[in-house]
Parts: sequence; structure tokens; C-alpha cells
Amino acid sequence: MEIGSLKLQYGVEGDKEKPGHCIPSGCALACMVNSEIGAVLAVVRRNVRWGGRYMADDDQLEHSLVQSLKILRKQIFSWDNQWHTVSPSIYLQPFLDVIRSDEIGAPITGVALSSVYKILTLGILDPNTVNVGEAMHLIVDAVTGCRFEVTDPASEEVVLMKILQVLLACMKCKASILLNNQQVCTIVYTCFRIVHQAGTKGELLQRIARTTMHELIRCIFSRLPYIQHMEKPSDGGSEWSLPAANAVSDGSVGEAVNDTQQIMREPYGVPCMVEVFHFLCSLLNIAEQMEMSPRSNQTEFDEDVPLFALGLINSAIELAGSAIERHPKLLALIQDDLFHNLMQFGMSLSPLILSMVCNITLNLYLHLRAELKLQLEAFFSCLTWRLTHSRHGSASYQQHEVLMEALVDFCRQKTFMAEMYTNFDCDLSFCDVFEDLANLLSKSAFPVNSPLSSMHILALEGLLAVVQGLAARTCNALPVKDQTLLGLADYTPFWTVKCENYTDPNCWVEFVRQRKHLKRVLMTSADHFNRDTKKGLEFLQGMHLLPDKLDPSSVACFLRYTPGLDKNVVGDLLGSHDEFWVQVLHEFARTFDFQDRSLDTALRLFLESFRLPGESQKIQRVLEAFSERYYEQSPQILANKDAALLLSYSIIMLNTDRHNVQVKKKMTEEDFIRNNRRINGGNDLPREFLSDLYHSICKNEIRMTPEQGADFVEVTSSRWINLLHKSQGATPFITYDSRPFLDHDMFAILSGPTLAALSVVYDHAEHEDVYQMCIDGFLAVAEISASHHFEEVLDDLVVSLCKFTTLLNPSQPEELILTFTDDAKAMMATVTVFTIANTYGDSIHTGWRSILECILTLHKLGLVPALVGHDSTGENELSSDSMPGKPVKSSTSASHVPAKIVTTAQRSSGLMSRFSRLLSFDAEEPILEPSDEEVEARQRAHETIQKCRINGIFTESKFLQSNSLLHLVQALIWVSGKSQKGKYLSHEDEDASVFCLELLITVTLYNRDRIVLLWPSVHEHIAGIVQSTAMPSALVERAVFGLLHICRRLLPYKENLADDLLRSLQLVLKLDARVADAYCEHITQEVTDLVKTNAGCIRSQMGWRTITSLLSITARHPEASEVGFEALAFVMYDGAHLSPGNCVLFIDASRQFAESRVGPSERSIHALDLMAGSFTCLKKWEVSPQEIGEIWMRLVRGLRKVCLDRREEVRNHAVLSLQRCTTGCEEFSIPPLIWIQCFDEVIFTMLDDMLEVTQGQSSSKDYRNMEGTLIHAVKLSSKVFLQLVNDLSPMESFSRLWLGILGRMEKYTKVKLRGKRSEKLQELIPELLKNTLLVMKTKGVLVKPNSDDTGSDSLWELTWPLVSNIASSLKSEVFPDQEPDNQLKETANPASPEESGTTGFIQS
Repeated sequence: MEIGSLKLQYGVEGDKEKPGHCIPSGCALACMVNSEIGAVLAVVRRNVRWGGRYMADDDQLEHSLVQSLKILRKQIFSWDNQWHTVSPSIYLQPFLDVIRSDEIGAPITGVALSSVYKILTLGILDPNTVNVGEAMHLIVDAVTGCRFEVTDPASEEVVLMKILQVLLACMKCKASILLNNQQVCTIVYTCFRIVHQAGTKGELLQRIARTTMHELIRCIFSRLPYIQHMEKPSDGGSEWSLPAANAVSDGSVGEAVNDTQQIMREPYGVPCMVEVFHFLCSLLNIAEQMEMSPRSNQTEFDEDVPLFALGLINSAIELAGSAIERHPKLLALIQDDLFHNLMQFGMSLSPLILSMVCNITLNLYLHLRAELKLQLEAFFSCLTWRLTHSRHGSASYQQHEVLMEALVDFCRQKTFMAEMYTNFDCDLSFCDVFEDLANLLSKSAFPVNSPLSSMHILALEGLLAVVQGLAARTCNALPVKDQTLLGLADYTPFWTVKCENYTDPNCWVEFVRQRKHLKRVLMTSADHFNRDTKKGLEFLQGMHLLPDKLDPSSVACFLRYTPGLDKNVVGDLLGSHDEFWVQVLHEFARTFDFQDRSLDTALRLFLESFRLPGESQKIQRVLEAFSERYYEQSPQILANKDAALLLSYSIIMLNTDRHNVQVKKKMTEEDFIRNNRRINGGNDLPREFLSDLYHSICKNEIRMTPEQGADFVEVTSSRWINLLHKSQGATPFITYDSRPFLDHDMFAILSGPTLAALSVVYDHAEHEDVYQMCIDGFLAVAEISASHHFEEVLDDLVVSLCKFTTLLNPSQPEELILTFTDDAKAMMATVTVFTIANTYGDSIHTGWRSILECILTLHKLGLVPALVGHDSTGENELSSDSMPGKPVKSSTSASHVPAKIVTTAQRSSGLMSRFSRLLSFDAEEPILEPSDEEVEARQRAHETIQKCRINGIFTESKFLQSNSLLHLVQALIWVSGKSQKGKYLSHEDEDASVFCLELLITVTLYNRDRIVLLWPSVHEHIAGIVQSTAMPSALVERAVFGLLHICRRLLPYKENLADDLLRSLQLVLKLDARVADAYCEHITQEVTDLVKTNAGCIRSQMGWRTITSLLSITARHPEASEVGFEALAFVMYDGAHLSPGNCVLFIDASRQFAESRVGPSERSIHALDLMAGSFTCLKKWEVSPQEIGEIWMRLVRGLRKVCLDRREEVRNHAVLSLQRCTTGCEEFSIPPLIWIQCFDEVIFTMLDDMLEVTQGQSSSKDYRNMEGTLIHAVKLSSKVFLQLVNDLSPMESFSRLWLGILGRMEKYTKVKLRGKRSEKLQELIPELLKNTLLVMKTKGVLVKPNSDDTGSDSLWELTWPLVSNIASSLKSEVFPDQEPDNQLKETANPASPEESGTTGFIQS
């Protein structure tokens, strides 16, 4: 028969036909039924006893069963196609009569059962068939009440199997929805009875019976999700009755109350499911009924029944799923009966039972966790305890493995750990499940004094499942909030604070975070309180956990609701005779709810919260408070509170008597009842009441000592009752979604153990799959750390990974490369650490040091790829050809150079490599050919390093957060500093320092927008290198040119930092002379480039002073002066970049080049022209006359100094340039005092110095043709004086000025050149003097005074004695007694052509 044709799946859903299946026609059905009748009759005829009856002629000898079959045969062909209108009972009854008959043998019963099974599977019976409900009832009643004569064991087993087959077909039939609750229960009980009987039968029957039982349970409970909530409340909360165990075995059902019978007669649904589930739970109590503990040895305890029951329960829960929570009675069975048994079997030594218990709990967690908060806490506490103790050898490996696999299965649920933390760790009333599980997993992953085993890997898988769950939620990261938790500002009873809405994350997230903080504070407070009660209370008041003025109610609630308190201390305080503590005791008792609870249950709850003190007076006070509270809430039986007190005393005495091993003679039930006579207000308590109390205490001890050691996980009845009581007031279970509400707080607890476990396992692992598992864990930890801003965790992770790279181990390069490439662990760690650096660099701080040490080692090995050739602005780096005289490095890639060569040759090909190369390669070792193994190893290493994207760390540093970037720069400095330790640097150390410096400069240039942040550290590092170096080296070269390059590139972008950048160039001025001389040309070129590209960005006088100082130094350097002068000319040409702030500086610098004899004279003359050209800028600047005068004075002073140059052409050009600058001041005003100062400090000094040089014996040989220079100088002084005579004549010092002119003319007429006086000067000076006198006469400056004004100090009187010494005839020529005006003009005009010519010469 085709079992696959069964159509009923989920009750009403069974109405749908399966594809390809059709109901036979009426004729075919008649034939089928007829054949089944024939089959039964054939077997009957074959039977000896029944066959004899057929052979007789008397019809009366024919049995009624045979007659009914023959009558049916006559009828079936007359129904044709009207089978659906025929009651199925008509054609089923004859077969059912055979099944029920106890006279029929097993073979005949078996054939009849097969016939019924065939009719059920034909699809004839459906809800639309006439009287189909009655027919289904008849089938169930007949099959479950099947009676037959057992002839042989084999035929009996066949009949039992067919009974199972028919009952299962009934449940899968479409018409099964018409069965009532009682019939479904009867089917289940009958199947279980067969399962029980099959224990003594064959293996096949056992397997079929168990399989059928599972199918029945699945069929029943698969309907639950499709059943609407239609459970009827029963009066008084009564439950449906269950058959006793012996009744189940006998197949009979006890009588029930009328209401229950009515419910059980309704179409099957929730009531029968409750009945069946209760029955399955009762099967778990078989050990208790046999007075055996599940922890007994397997040989003493049959695990078959509970294991079978657990499997059935698991199937029911799998199919019913979350629909169970809609039905309170089913849910109550799971919360109480089932979970209590699960906790008992959780201590089993059988791996099979443990595995099934864990599977059931996982299903319950997935479907019903919101309703099982307290139960789940108890389960995980038990699981944690067992795993913790199994690690120390108290359990078998199989048990440990089962428990660990179960825990890992829980951890694989994405929100499991988050919900554990939210609901338990952040609740004051629960233990820290999340923290305990996390610590357990991390410790279980540690291979302590043992090799790495599969158990360690399994624990690591669980830990990684948790971490990866956190990492998966980082993509749904919430806005970053302040994670700081504020303490309590004022006293608030913490036990009264409730969350407004446990379904709204906006409400509960912050609430549970605060509760977790409060829980930590309470644990600390409890520790203080346990050590010293008085100081503990003061501490609590300081933390605002108790009011400033203590009151009994607040202290009582603190003792009641604070976790971690020592129950011995609490008991002693509650038993104290002090009035305050007596009040606290009564308030403490009022915190309990004893409504509708038996006395022993209430007493258990009360004594669970503290340890009952040993003194009788304290015991009396405690029990008085308890009795008063109990009588207030449960006065139904007890007459008064004294009765409650006396009975409580009696219960405690009974508890001690029954459970104290030192008491030999135990109290009997009669003794207990007799001891409690007439205590209820003079009357006796009901005997049944006292009997129940006696048996409850005998069965479950009241524990009155603090829980410690392993006892706390043993779920006794009293502990379970307390748990159920606690669950009534527990806060709702908060379910998580994909958002990381509390992931930050969770990771703070999880990060340390996880990182430690990953590191240890990775260190001990030997297989690549374990390596990859750890690497995935490292990456997940990095992702979470970066997302939740755990910089310290990420730093620790990076440091740990860097150790695994082996790159921090000191060894020879050849050995290190071979070791590195042969170690898959090291290469995977290397790729991982650089992946983290590139991906999560924003969150790396101190970890940069380890990363850079690895990079430095790779550089020493020649494995670091060349840094980019373009900096952040995209400007190409100059090639090394721009540095003449330096050896050019080979273009061969470092990765292909043998290791021995790499260790001695320059390998840095970084950003600043264009500035220098090593001065020589004399120290190179002879080139050695690498072996094939070394070449292959280097190639593998090169391929690995390419995956690391090391360049990206520096080129992408512009995207780093400021804090991380600063740590990167500081790490570069630190790593570079490690290589610079010691007075003398080896070649390798210097190369490392240079490499680090190049990286530092690269990072600086790529982060020009944040140079303000980096500059102090960068400048300090470069300054340290520059100031500590006394000899030329590659390091100081990189430092100097790097500094210049940074300034040149960043000046246009950071105006606010321009002064600091330029001030840093003063470091170049502090270079040791030998170092400066070695690099002077290239320094000057860099400064020139800086000036040309950034002249407009230099605005401060300090900046220009630094630039001009650097340029001035080059004036006397043979190689650098030309480039330096180029920069000077760029700034001063046309005055484009001159300003009042830098003009004086460039005048002084130009004077340095003018005086320098390093270059050709033409450059000095050009420098003088630049100086003189700056004079024109004074006309454009809008500054005060005083400022103009000061700048002009610096200009003429500078020119005056060059006027004594030994080179004739330079000297003469300087004098003419000075004349240009002193006679061309008409367009701007120079104060008279400054003119006086100019004569004193410039013109007179120049004349005096020239005279001194001319008359000097030793130096005169160095000055060629001084005569021309003297002529120019005399003309200059005369021309300037004549130009200013009108402006200066009113001044008091004019006389002194005029006498200075005359005195120097007199000296110049007498000067001797090569031993004789100069004829040209003797001719020129009188003419100049005459012209001057005429101008002074014309302007009225020199006039003969009146007779009244004559005196020895008048200008007239002072002039003529000196004039007569020069030319005695000048007075008469200039002042004849009568001289026409036109003659005066004619006399004055001859000087004009000469003056004009002179001026024209200067301008030319």
C-alpha cells in the first residue's frame, strides 16, 4: 500500500489533493473492499478452529463475524457511485468487529487491520462523507481496544506493527480533524504502550514503534501554528487530568471531572496537545519515580526512556515553534515541568541526554526566549558550571564536547550574546551570563600546558561566532553617543526604577546601560558592606544608594535586592536586637509576596535570601517577622500569626531532623502531626495539610546555608519554586535586532579575552585552516575596534600580529627571508597587519610603531616597493641627474637583488632620493650569486609584500584622522630615533634612518592641509638631525633638503604657518661648516627654487631675513654664488617682490654679492645696479618720510662700502650708483636731518676713506687708478651739496657741513698719487668750488654780512680762509665790488655742461 498517498498534513490543509492522486470510482472501491473481505474470510477458513464451523451444514454454526462480512459483500456492489452517501461505519464495522474480538487469532486480526488501513488510505473518508466522524471514532476505539489471541511472538509483533500503522493513518487521514481530544490522546497512549511492550520484542518492532510515535507527535503538534487561540479558561485554573502510569500500561483511562470530559470530547486541538505534552514531560520523571538520580552511573540508570521522551518533546517544539506562546497552558508546562526536568537532566553523565537537552533548549531559545528568561539564566548557569568543571577533568571528553558544541550553537545565533548581555548582565537580579560565557570560551580556547586540540578550536569557533556577530552589526552603526555614565546625583530607590517601554530602543538602551553601571557600583558597594557594615553603609550613602539619613525601609530593600551580599552578614543583621535592625527585619519581610503560597514554599523563599543565624533569640525574631507577614497574606488555614510562628519552628526542626546525617532516629509523619496538635488557636490543623508539609520537607530540604561551590547549580525543588516565583516579577525579555545597541559595552568586556585567545591559538596552531580562522577573528576584532573607537584594542591587536610576522626578530637577512617565506603563519600575519593598517588606520595609535618596525625590516631586506614618484600635488620628482657629482643608483629592482648586496647597497628609492646618494660604495662586499633557494624565497616574499599595499599607508595618510596621523608621524620619528642611537651610525642604521626620514617627509607633503598639526614634531626631528651632525652624511643631507622641499611645497598653502616654515630654514644656518660647504650648491638651488615659486607667499620680515641670510652666505662660495645671485636678482629686478619690510635685507645681501670677488666683476656691477634700482621702489611705497629716510640711508651706506672696492670698475660704478641714489630724490621727501646724517656717515666717510686708501703705503698697490674714483667722489659731494644747499642752509649744522666740504676739497687738492699731485684734481676742485660759491651767492646763502653782523663765526668769515687755501683768487672772482648779474650767470653756466655730462653718465 502506498503510504505516500496520504494527503492530510496540517488538519484542514489536508483537503487539498496531492498532484497525481485521484479517488477510485465506485466500482473500483467496491472491488477493493470485496477483495479485503475475501482476504479476511480466506484467513478465517485456513484457521482450524474457524474452518470446522464452515464445513457444517447448520447455518447456526456460522459465527456472527463471518456473517457480517458476507452480508457486507452482498451490499457493496449495489452502492455504485454513491459511496460518499453511505455511512463508512457500514463497511468498516465487520472489520472492526474482527479487530475487537478476543476470540480471533493474531493472523486474522492482522489481515483485518490491513483492510482498515487500506480503506483509510484510499481517500474515501473525508470531512464531507456522511457520518465520517462516527466512523473515525469507531476505528480509533476498535484499534486502541484491539484484542486478539496470541499464538506466536512473530504474529503478535505483526499485529502490533499494523496497529501502529492504522493509528498513524488515522492521524494523517483528511477526516482526522473530526477526532476529538480524548481519542487523539488515546492514540498516543496506545502507541506508547506498544513502544513500552516492544522492549521485550524484536528490534524491528522497537524501531517501528518509536518511529510511529515520533510521526504521531509531529502530526499532532504541526497543527498548532494553524490553530487560532481558542483555549477555554477552566474554573479555578484546573488542569486536564492525566492517566496514571499503570493505567497507561493497561490501556485504560481513569475517570475525569465532567468539565474536563466535555473539553476532551471536542474536536482535537490545544487540549489534547497539552495532555500529550504533559504526558511526555511525565516520562522524564521516571528517574524520580524510581528514586534514581540522573547523575547516577549509566549502568544503574536506563537512559532509554528519558532520551526517547526528550526526542519526542524536541519534535513537538520544533513543529509548534513560537505558536506555543499563544497558549498559556502549553507555555506553563514548558516553563515549569519541562524546564525543571531539563535542568535535572542537564547534570546527566550521558552525552546523548546532554545533547538532546541542549538541542531542546536551543529550540526553546529560538522560539520562546521572551517567555523563559529565568529558565534560560538557570540553564546557562548550569552549562557554565559544568564546562568550567569539566575543564579540570571532572567530566569525560564526550560530555565536555557535547556541552561545548551546544554553547557554540547558541553563539552562532547572531543576537544571542547581545540578548544575554542586555537581559542578564544589565539586570540587577541576574548573574552576568554574557561575561561568564565569554570568559569561559576564551579560557577554553587556551591550550594550557597541552597541545592544541579540537576542543580548543571548538571554543575558539564559539568566540569567533560572537565576535563576527558584533562585526556584522557594525554596518548598522548608530550615531556615536557619549559613552560616559554619570553617577547618581541624588538618592533614588534603585529597586523601584523601571523602564517605560521595553520594546522601544530609545527607551531601553540607555536604561539598561545605566542599570549595568549601577550593577557594577552595587557589586563594589556589596564588597565594602561585606567587609565592614558601618563603612559599607557610609560608602553607600556617599554613592547615593542609600539616603543621607538611614531609614529601615531603604536599608531593608538594599539587603533584599542587592546582588553579592554575604548572606551570613545579612542574617546576623536581621537577627540583631537593635531597635533599628528590628525595624529593618520587619520591612525586609514586607518585601516578600506570600499570596496563595504554601507555608513551606514561603519559608523557602524567605530563607533563600539570607542565612538563618544560629542563636535561638535571633531565630525567633526572624521567624516572628516571617510569620506576621505570612499571616497577613495567607490567613486561610491558620487562625493567627502565632500558629504560623509555631508551625514555622516545627518545619525548621523537621528539616534539621530529616536532613542532618548526625540525627539517627528520624521523625515520622505521625510524630510531626502529633507535635503540632492544638497550635491553631487551640485547634488542630487539617491532617492532610500537615501531611503535605511533612512530605514536602522530606523530599526537598530547605537550604539554610549560603550557596557555595558546586551546590549552587543543583536545581532543587525549593530553588525551582523560588525561580518560578521570581519569574513572575521579572522584567520583560528584550529581543535584539540587527542594530548594535550595546555592542560597544559588550566589546569592552569581550575584546581582551578574545584577543588573548586568538593570539595563543594562532601561536600554537599548525594547520592553515586554523590560521585562517584566527585571521578572520583578527579582522573582525579590528573592524569592531575601529567602528566602536577602541583604539587601544586595535593597537594591541597590531602589536600581537607584528610579533607573528617574525620581522621583529633580529637575524641575518638571508636567514630571515628564508624563515619568513617558509612560515605560512608569518606571511598571513604580515598581510593581515598591513590590511588592517590600510583599512582601519584611522583607529591605530601606538600600533604604528610595530608596523613601521616591520616596514623597516622589509626595507632592510630589499622587499619594500619604491615609494611613489609623485607627491600630493602631482608634481614629478626631479631625477638624480639634477645632482652632478653624485653616483647614480642602479635601476635594478631591489626585490631582485641578492640579499648580501642589498645589505650593503643603498636601497632607498623614496621621495627625497633625488637629493643625494652615498658618497662612495667603497665598503661594498664582493657580489655573491644567490642560491636558487634564496631566489625562490625572495620571489615568494616579494609576491606576499605586494599584497600588503605598503605604499598605501603613506600615500593615503591624508585620509587618516588627525590623532592617528599624529601617532603615525611620532612613530616614524621614534623608529628613526632607534636607528640613530649611538655616537657612530653603521651604514645599515643610517640607511634605516634615511628611509624613515623619507617616509616622514612623504607623509608631511601628503598632509599639507594639516601641516599645522604635524609641523612641530617634524621640525623637532629634523632640527635634532641637523644640529647633532658634524660631518656630511646621507642622513643630514636628507634632513636639510627635506626641510627645504617641505618649505618650498607648502608655503603656497599655509599662510598662517609661513613664518614657522621659513624660521625653520635657520637650521641650515646652524649647519657645521663642513656640512654646509659640502651641500652649499644644492642648498642654494633649493632656496632659489623656493624664492622663485613662493616669493609672493613670503610676507614677513623674519622670513625674508632668513632667505637673505641663506643667499648672503653663498656670495663667497665658488659654486653656489651664481645660483644665489640668481635668486637675489629675481626678487630685486624691477622691485616686483621688494617691500618696505624686506628692502633693507636685500640691499645688504646685494652688497655682499657686490663686494664678493668670487664671481666676475660684471656680477658685482649687476648687484650694484640692483641696489640702485631698489631706490626707485621708494617712490611707489606709501610710507612715512621717516621710514623712507631710514631705508634710503641703509641703501647709501651699503653703496658707500662698495665704493672702496679694489676693483676699479666696481668701485667707480658704486660711486656713480651712490650719486644716482643721492641726486635723484626729488620725487620723495627725505628729512634734512637724514641728509646731514648722510653727509656725515656716507659722503664724508667715503671721501675720508678714499683719501686714506690713496695715501696709504701698504694698500695703495691694491687699488689701481684711484684718481678717477676720487674725481667721481668729489663731483658727487659737490653735486649733492649744491642740490641741497637751499634746504640745509637754515639749519644750525649747515656751517659745519659747509666747512666739511671745503676741508675735504682742500685735502683733495693736495693728495698725491704715485708720489705726485693729481693735475686733474687740481683743475677740477677749484672749478667745482667756484661753481658752488656762485650758487650759494645766487641763493643768498653766502653773502657778506652787514657791518653790525660781522663776527669770527659767521659763514662769510669761516669760508674765505679755507677757500683761499684752495684758490686765492676765487673771492675776487665771485664777489667783485661791482659785478653785473648777467656776468654771474655766465660764470655759473660753465659748470652746467659738466654736471649734465656727469648726470648722463650715471644714468647711462
